[in-house]
Amino acid sequence: MKRAMILVVVAVLSLYIFGVAQDTQREPSARGQERITREVRHELLMLPYFGVFDYIAFKVNGDDVALLGQVVRPTTKSDAENAVKHIEGVEKVDNQIEVLPPSSMDDQLRLRLFRAIYGDPALQKYDLGVQKPIRIIVKSGRVTLEGVVDNDADKNLAGLRANGVSGVFSVTNNLQVQKS
Repeated sequence: MKRAMILVVVAVLSLYIFGVAQDTQREPSARGQERITREVRHELLMLPYFGVFDYIAFKVNGDDVALLGQVVRPTTKSDAENAVKHIEGVEKVDNQIEVLPPSSMDDQLRLRLFRAIYGDPALQKYDLGVQKPIRIIVKSGRVTLEGVVDNDADKNLAGLRANGVSGVFSVTNNLQVQKS
């Protein structure tokens, strides 16, 4: 009887210790979460069809990653999830990326907005490189500007240029100003 009681106590203690050890291994360190954040950002920027008319944001919470934003192609949504899923340390990917509805009117509007914003002499500096810092999201004639610019003047100018394009119903300027 006494021996059975000791075995039960040892079994309970070992399960408790094993469970605590598993929980501490599962909870990533700040350094691990920073590494996951860096790798997710890199993988998303390397997507083959990720362009100026797509916007993808993400949140890292431990070993879970939530993908947010809007994209023009359904393949970009699935490519983003597949790229992030294979990062070491990522256990779960919550893909909340919205695929924008196909529309020839929105496609024409995207091109006019691109020319209006990136064609402005004061904003041409943002047209360098493959990944454009000003993202132009168009959904049913409603425009959202996402990304990062150098100063408030550039943010306001991009918003004004977008508002000046015919066919635009509204403009939401979510551009962030880079901190010095």
